[in-house]
Amino acid sequence: MANDQHNVGFIGLGAMGASMARHLRRAGCLRAVWNRTASVAHELATELGITAAGSPAEIARDCNVVFLCVSADRDVLELVDALTPALRPDSVVIDTSTVAPATARIAADRLARRGVLFVDAPLTGGVEGARNGTLSVLVGGDPDVVARVRPLLDAFGKRVTRFGDVGAGQATKAVNQVMVAGIAEAVCEALALARALHLDTDAVVDTLVNGAAASWFLDKRGRTMLAGEFDIGFKLRLLHKDLGILQAIGDEIGMALPTVDRARADFGSLMDSGHGDEDISALIRLRHPGAAG
Repeated sequence: MANDQHNVGFIGLGAMGASMARHLRRAGCLRAVWNRTASVAHELATELGITAAGSPAEIARDCNVVFLCVSADRDVLELVDALTPALRPDSVVIDTSTVAPATARIAADRLARRGVLFVDAPLTGGVEGARNGTLSVLVGGDPDVVARVRPLLDAFGKRVTRFGDVGAGQATKAVNQVMVAGIAEAVCEALALARALHLDTDAVVDTLVNGAAASWFLDKRGRTMLAGEFDIGFKLRLLHKDLGILQAIGDEIGMALPTVDRARADFGSLMDSGHGDEDISALIRLRHPGAAG
C-alpha cells in the first residue's frame, strides 16, 4: 500500500508513542490519535493538525491501520476488544507494546474473527531512538502483511526485522530484555565500584565507552546516573513487568534465567521504595551508599 492509502490511527501517547506518532505524521499518513488521558491526545493532535479521537472505536471507524503503544498485556487485549467491532475487514492492528508472545497470539486470534490482520512490533532503542526515528523494530506476523505496513514501520525505525509469525517479535523482545537487565546490573555495579575506589567517574565513562565494555546503557545513562538524574528514559517498573514475562517464559520452557531473577528482585526493591517511575539506571541506588548523588 502506498502512503496515500494508509489512514493511520495511534493509541498510546507516552514518551515513545508521541514521538512515533510525530514521525508517522511527517510521513503523511497519521490521521488520528487517542490516549487514555484525553488532554494528552488533544495537545498532540493540535500540534500535528490531526484529530483527537473520542474513543478507540472512533479510531477504528476512521483508520485502516491502528498502532498500539501501551504498558501492559491487559491494556493491549482491552484495546483489541474495544477496536474489533468497528474495524473493517483487512484493516491492520500493529502492536508496538512489550507483552508476552502468547498475548500477541491471543490478540491476533480475536481480530482474525473479524478478518482484521495483526502484527506484533515491539521496539528497542529507548526514548532517544523514538525521538530520532532510529528504533529497531522487532516484527512478528504474516510476511505479506508485514510487507504491506513496512513503510509505516520505516517511518520511525532504522532497522525493521521480521523474525517469524505473530509472537516472534515479542519473543525477540524478551531476548533483548534479558540483555538490557544484565547490562544495567553490570554497569551500575561497575560505576558504583568506580566511585567507591575514588576514581574520576567522568573519565571512567569517557574511556570505557570506547573499549570492550562499551554499551548503549553506559554511553546514554552512565553520566546521568552518577549525577543522580533518573527522570529520563525507561521506567524501571516497566522493565520489572517485562522481567515477569520473562520468568513466565522461562518456567514454560524449563529454562533457568538467573540474570532475570536477580534484576527483577532488585527492581522490585526499588519499586517498594517508591522509585518505580524512575529510569532503570536508578538501580545504582542499591549498589553503593551515595552512588546516586
